Amino acid sequence: MENTDIIITATFDVDPKELDDLMAKCKPLIDGALEEEGCQDYSWTLDPYVPGRIWVMERWESEESLKKHFEDEWYKNMGATLNEVGLLNSFSAKYKIVKQEPVYDDTGTPRADFFSE
Repeated sequence: MENTDIIITATFDVDPKELDDLMAKCKPLIDGALEEEGCQDYSWTLDPYVPGRIWVMERWESEESLKKHFEDEWYKNMGATLNEVGLLNSFSAKYKIVKQEPVYDDTGTPRADFFSE
């Protein structure tokens, strides 16, 4: 299956004591982003192994939808909120998906190769 989705992965590190407050403040911003045109996924998950780390996974249907997201209030307010609680470290990267397939073939076998045409 061919597509051109854009995936963003990110980590945010904050003082672990700030996590509950940060997640409460960011919930309406996450909910707002999920309503944006072209947003297919937008999720924040606490890392169970690194105290104070949040993993972010986003999936956008196009560069245009991602560009609009970067111009939207939800994105701008998210950055301000992260800075307000004291962002200690962050990393982010985006990926353009050019081919997508299931992990398992019709027999239930996991496949590392891209096996369909």
